Amino acid sequence: MTQCPNQRRLLLTALALAPLAALLRPRTALGADGAALGLKGYDVVAYFDEGKPRLGLPEHQMDWDERRYQFNGPRHKALFAENPERYLPQFAGFCAVGVSMGKKVVADPTVWKIVDGRLYVFSSPKALEMAEKDPELLKRSQQNWSSGK
Repeated sequence: MTQCPNQRRLLLTALALAPLAALLRPRTALGADGAALGLKGYDVVAYFDEGKPRLGLPEHQMDWDERRYQFNGPRHKALFAENPERYLPQFAGFCAVGVSMGKKVVADPTVWKIVDGRLYVFSSPKALEMAEKDPELLKRSQQNWSSGK
């Protein structure tokens, strides 16, 4: 079987670009044992209790919904255990603006906002600004997430 030069070039290009596809997938932060960390290891209760993001500690962790959440102390871990749904970030911690566009974009846990008692995280300050300027954006995100987009 013979290949024309264009087919060979196309095949070589595809092979060369294949490793780059892995870089474009959303990355999940992993704990020391390889478990997926929820919100990159940030304490989800701290946003509500302290009004700021704070990294959790491996010695205060709990697995929930296929993710490991870390907390900065036993009190936050206990609060989470009592009512995880209250503290979990919306859209599994993906950027709310990305979800509004039908994409799973990795969020920066230090860029966040609580709206109606729910934690939303964003990929950048610009994404947060977009959400603040467009009151319908979070509704679109919720619709897309619910429909599996």
